[in-house]
Amino acid sequence: MDPADVKLPPYYPDHPVIREDWAKYLNSVKYVDKEISILMKRLEKEELLDNTIIIFITDHGISHARGKQFLYDEGIKIPFIVWAPKRLKPNKRNDYIVHIDMAATSMYFAGIKIPDYMESRPLFGPQAKPRKYIIAARDRCDETVEHLRCVKKDNIKYIKNFYPERPYLQPNAYKDSKPILKALREWHEQGKLNKTQSLIMAKTRPKEELYDLNKDPWEINNLAKDKKYENKLKEFRNILNKWIKDTGDNGQNPETEKMYDSDMKVYLDKRTKKFKQGKITQDNINLMKKWAAQGK
Repeated sequence: MDPADVKLPPYYPDHPVIREDWAKYLNSVKYVDKEISILMKRLEKEELLDNTIIIFITDHGISHARGKQFLYDEGIKIPFIVWAPKRLKPNKRNDYIVHIDMAATSMYFAGIKIPDYMESRPLFGPQAKPRKYIIAARDRCDETVEHLRCVKKDNIKYIKNFYPERPYLQPNAYKDSKPILKALREWHEQGKLNKTQSLIMAKTRPKEELYDLNKDPWEINNLAKDKKYENKLKEFRNILNKWIKDTGDNGQNPETEKMYDSDMKVYLDKRTKKFKQGKITQDNINLMKKWAAQGK
């Protein structure tokens, strides 16, 4: 993939580093296709292919500024392909599904009874029941404390920011080391980003975000304060609140400082020895604690 042929989302600037990064991502997809072909041939050679069901899925979207670790579609809309020629007919579906559905789906294929208490749903068979909506979540990643929840239904997306006084791009040693983040920050400081491209650079966030993906697939125009969408906002807010209550969402109870410090010791040891990011990580940890003390 030639970086010159890349078509970037409108919320990213036409920066050569970002173009190159996006091209590498597309090339990685082609590479995955090649690797899967090798695995399929190996299964066939070892006479295991006829007794194998293949599920292809990723854990998140592109590891870009607005993708991985965020709840926009760039971060949560992922590939899902099932290869089971003896069990399924070729078909393309538009159902809403979530990661946890892999558990019940695997149990279905293995002939294991699926307990009623499982939130996971089988995607095939007599117990398959389409979801009316999906919930996505993000909490702490590495040293960066975060708390995001979203609801997606009927191509409407609702996002709840539980730490609105913090920036979208909170300090994170892992992500901040990426050339794309450095390029974004550099152009932002130089005033080269337009209004749409500057959204992710905001120092604070709205408590709620609402997007009509039919009209706004890039999730740029926040409708949370639009009176025309007032009923939708209430509906989605109620869906999330009910889900939080019904599931006992642990995100409502942030980890203790003792637990945080225990996890961070592992990060600090590893990053200091292998990645030379110990100082940056420690500074970020101190900032997380400072913001928490300030009620941010």
